[in-house]
Amino acid sequence: MADPRTAPTGVDPTVPHSARWWNYLQGGPYWYPADKQAADEFARMVPEIEDLARSSREFLWRSVRFAAEQEGLRQYLDLGAGLPAEPNVHELAQRAHPDARVVYVDNDPMVLLYQHAYLDSTPQGRTSYLDADMRDTDRILRQTSAVLDFDQPVALVLSDVLGHVHDDAEAHALVRRLVEHAAPGSVLILSHSAPSPRLSAAADQYAETGGLGYRLRPTEQIAAFFEGLHLVEPGLVPMPEWHPDGSTTPTREDVGHGAVARIP
Repeated sequence: MADPRTAPTGVDPTVPHSARWWNYLQGGPYWYPADKQAADEFARMVPEIEDLARSSREFLWRSVRFAAEQEGLRQYLDLGAGLPAEPNVHELAQRAHPDARVVYVDNDPMVLLYQHAYLDSTPQGRTSYLDADMRDTDRILRQTSAVLDFDQPVALVLSDVLGHVHDDAEAHALVRRLVEHAAPGSVLILSHSAPSPRLSAAADQYAETGGLGYRLRPTEQIAAFFEGLHLVEPGLVPMPEWHPDGSTTPTREDVGHGAVARIP
């Protein structure tokens, strides 16, 4: 838990913030008591949110380890990275390859305040943070080329963030632009939340308050993000079923799917 007495300028620790309470649910340190209270209240109404937060983070861990250890990838572009929650992508990648390079992209001011946790690279590797909207792919690809060599394989990481792009065509075009720019041998790591009765109702209610809404997508729409790519076994499955290991916690609800695909 962060100390409310040392809250950064412009941050009111008494007002819950969705990025902070999601960080709390995922086991991160960047939250205040007001965020915990809000998250706990939401979880009492919608128990699926705890499963979703946990399974989303654990899928990210397993898929990044797979990309590093099995695919040998040394470059990672994490779009919509959110607030840090250890282990982060660069920590996992650099355990396998100390020279790995990682760029985190997000445009949430809360994430910008805590970007320092993303920048503790190994001496051999490099990490960077870009304050940008993930939909601005031209700018992202241009500015991250100072760290990442897109003529070499890269892991494109979209961890449960495409729901913030509500328009289906725009979301799929975003993924296509990134994939088309990636070299053969790259991988797409993508997870996405799926509808459930309580979660759907809560998402609609939250959007009506003016908060940052999330577009829940059924399995067939999530599968469309992988068109033309080679899915790694077992394909697109509920997140806890993708290469389960010691980090995998059983869930009570099927609240999201994930997959890793090789880019030809």
